[in-house]
Amino acid sequence: MKKIVVLGSLNMDMVVTTERLPVIGETIHGEHIHYMMGGKGANQAVAASRMGISTSLIGSVGNDTFGEKILKNLSEENIDLSTINTEKNTFTGIATVFNTNSDNAIVVIPGANEFCEKHSVDQHIDKIKPADVFLTQLETPMETVEYALKKAKEFGVKTILNPAPFKELPKGVIDHLDYCTPNESEFESMVGRKFDNSDDFEAGMLEWSKQHDVNLIVTRGSLGSSYVENGNVYTVPSMKVDVVDTTGAGDTFNGILAYAIAEGLDLQEAVKMAGKGASLSITAFGAQGGMPTIDTLKKYM
Repeated sequence: MKKIVVLGSLNMDMVVTTERLPVIGETIHGEHIHYMMGGKGANQAVAASRMGISTSLIGSVGNDTFGEKILKNLSEENIDLSTINTEKNTFTGIATVFNTNSDNAIVVIPGANEFCEKHSVDQHIDKIKPADVFLTQLETPMETVEYALKKAKEFGVKTILNPAPFKELPKGVIDHLDYCTPNESEFESMVGRKFDNSDDFEAGMLEWSKQHDVNLIVTRGSLGSSYVENGNVYTVPSMKVDVVDTTGAGDTFNGILAYAIAEGLDLQEAVKMAGKGASLSITAFGAQGGMPTIDTLKKYM
């Protein structure tokens, strides 16, 4: 059976629904608050697991009520939790999500995620070694991410980095990547410049790809997803849906992309599948609420 290992964050999301975001110094009334399971690592693991593939999640929670609830939720998603450590002297990571009619803004407090260090990777190296795909993001320490990617590559495991939230990428990280999946703003941060139009943006993608032996895939919201292959940029349009909540769309994309790569799909089909899954995910509330199962996704393929 194919296997995916995800290294990443586990958070309790406090989702505040409001008509619009306040400006600095302003107080406004919100509409609702919901407590939901999140963290980019947990979200991507859920998205992958719902494809029916064996999924392990390496990460840390605090010894608190939020940590207990997160572990209970993940156990119901058929995710291997033996790789999650409970840290006694800190709190579980928290993300405050401000959800408006059209988009969202997020503030993350890492908590126990900061304790996901190199020893956590070594502790669970037996899970990484036989995996088909290793997927990670940047809500755990960069040193851990770089170390884990290096180990995965040594074992011949396909590696994916979702560089979010964006931080400067050390050469040691890029050197051990097979796939890099920023969104538009993260890609602009990667190359250190803004792009005036779509043609300029795609030229930037080609330029970056010529400099790095990495498959570059950029998620572009309503435009879809663009990827570089054989010296060309191709864009897979997004599926038109009624938007309820965009939180977790990128995580859904990455989890399903990891599944598609593990299953040996070519890049176009992998991006197409991941994009459709991401579109479906925004039709329900919460980062994990709209993530499709493999049976649901197949209906749209």
